[in-house]
Amino acid sequence: MVNDFGLFVTTDTAKCTGCRACEMACFQSHNKKRNSVGRTVGTITTPVTAKLYVTVIETASMPIQCKHCENSPCKAVCKQQAIIRFGHQVIVDENKCIGCKDCLVACPFGAIALLPYYDKGQPVKQVGSTENKVAASKCDLCLDDADGPACVRACPNEALSVSDINEERKKKNIAAAEALAVINAGAPERRQL
Repeated sequence: MVNDFGLFVTTDTAKCTGCRACEMACFQSHNKKRNSVGRTVGTITTPVTAKLYVTVIETASMPIQCKHCENSPCKAVCKQQAIIRFGHQVIVDENKCIGCKDCLVACPFGAIALLPYYDKGQPVKQVGSTENKVAASKCDLCLDDADGPACVRACPNEALSVSDINEERKKKNIAAAEALAVINAGAPERRQL
């Protein structure tokens, strides 16, 4: 049985205002190679696309992003093996992706999008075609960034955090034990049957 689960980003919906600062930070973080850092609106040649999607509904707002599922339904359906597990992170190899959309359908969270593939501000053409290349895109927890996910660092309301399911479980175990200890300490002695 797997007991060493990976990390993922969670949202405190009471703090999220839907400002989309996380989307912009994600775009900037993943486009350092494409010279978008430090540019302003109107000077960026690559379309602003993030690997997470802020969703606003009547009762809440929050970014929807990959949970890096242990059973990874997106990985399971990818016939090109373009979705791989790297440690505990589920990532897309955009060079292998053919844009078949199977992973989009398989993701239970809607955390994968099919986006145009750009290089140096220009759309890349499909091999042997006049059509632009598209590739699956999803959160990779800012794999190349030693400081961790850019979205978490950029959130002005501290609504995002990196969750470690093992740590969360341990905190809940301790809280439950403390609550039970208080209840048992105040309860009269129970008779043995």
